[in-house]
Amino acid sequence: MDERRVGVLAGLGAYSLWGVFPLYFPLLEPAGGLEIVAHRVVWSLLFVGLLLTVRRNWTQVRAVVTDRRALLVLSVAAVLIAANWLIYVYAVNSGHVVEASLGYFINPLVSVVFGVLVFRERLRRLQWVAVAIAVVAVLVLTVDYGHPPWISLALAVSFGLYGLMKKLVRVDAAPGLFVETAVVFLPALAVITVMGAQGDAAFGTAGVGQALLLVSSGLATAVPLLLFAAATSRVPLSTIGLLQYVTPLMQLSIGVFVYGEPMPPARLVGFAVVWLALAVFTVDTLRNAHSNRRAAAPLPAGI
Repeated sequence: MDERRVGVLAGLGAYSLWGVFPLYFPLLEPAGGLEIVAHRVVWSLLFVGLLLTVRRNWTQVRAVVTDRRALLVLSVAAVLIAANWLIYVYAVNSGHVVEASLGYFINPLVSVVFGVLVFRERLRRLQWVAVAIAVVAVLVLTVDYGHPPWISLALAVSFGLYGLMKKLVRVDAAPGLFVETAVVFLPALAVITVMGAQGDAAFGTAGVGQALLLVSSGLATAVPLLLFAAATSRVPLSTIGLLQYVTPLMQLSIGVFVYGEPMPPARLVGFAVVWLALAVFTVDTLRNAHSNRRAAAPLPAGI
């Protein structure tokens, strides 16, 4: 199997696993969002630490820990991704799966805006059109909900900022995830300990099966990230850009068809406008990638 096909399969695996999270997190109840996120942190750290030991790949972890700038950036990234997890678990377990899916639909456009604001990147004309259409979509959805879609915006902004932090440092998925979870490990452990002492924890009181499900949150967190890293190293970013829509499409379908969340006409119009923005953005990305490949192609011999 060639590298590109492996990369596509790994990408599909990562985005599909993220896509079924709305079915997974309700299984962790009666644990609340804070307890679930705390267990994700603790068990992710242990799982990734074991993986790094088996692969003898602690060198990059030591390099990050001794680099003050990299450690600071990943510490900020850790807080952002923990906040993103907490918002997402709350959204899923409180019946807002559709709104959560919207956050990941608009995330690519939010990341583009951050690129302009932070890295002074220049957007192409169609990219500006896509961003403008997305703003219209948010306004339409604000009218439908009666308030801005805060869950969607919080998920998109927190994950966009997380991606921004990751762009500032170059570190592989496993070492990066280990450092990030190590940063928030003690607060997470404190949450689990305090909740257990107060009798508010599901872990240890709701049966062995429930405890094993909470332990599995470490695997559920780490495996998609490792698959994603395998994909990004093997396929072009334009392909990754197309694959990433698998996650919110799956989440939207689960929200509407499994949980029966409402999709009134006004909300459907808002989503349709978002999809239009993404279509414009995707066409521009693919066209630009094609142009770059043609420009980079070697000239025929003799010319």
